[in-house]
Parts: sequence; structure tokens; C-alpha cells
Amino acid sequence: MLDIRPTCENCNKDLAFDSEEAMICTFECTFCRDCVENVLHKICPNCGGGFEKRPIRPQYLLKKYPVSKKVIYMPVDLEQHLEKIKKR
Repeated sequence: MLDIRPTCENCNKDLAFDSEEAMICTFECTFCRDCVENVLHKICPNCGGGFEKRPIRPQYLLKKYPVSKKVIYMPVDLEQHLEKIKKR
């Protein structure tokens, strides 16, 4: 079951359960589309994998399967991230 995390890990932008902007990697690191495309260059800074659009949990399931309230805010060290990308 996906956590459906509430914010972008890099910029802390709110990403509601039904956000069309939420992107996740295979480990469910969560970022907004803007950070994924313009800052991270579509590479997860945590695992090095790619991103996909996060599925939207239907509203009728939210009571039984609530979304996470845990905020993970760890702005990416862009210099270090770009160095990792170059070494790929």
C-alpha cells in the first residue's frame, strides 16, 4: 500500500492525495513534477532511479486507507546530485 506522502521532499510543496503533480520513484520517494523535471533531471537523488506519476487513491478509500501525514523534507544538495548524474 502506498503511503501517499503529503509533500515534495525537495521544495516541501503540498501534494494532496489527488495531486496530478506528485511523482514517485520505486521506493516511493515523493517529489513534485517541477522538481523532478527541472531540478533532479528525472533521477531520484536517493536511489538513482527514475520517476512515475503517483497514482491517485480514490476518495472513497481514504477513510479505510488514509494517506500519510508524515512530511519528509530533505532539500537535495544539487551540486552533489549533479555529480552523481555525471558519473552514470
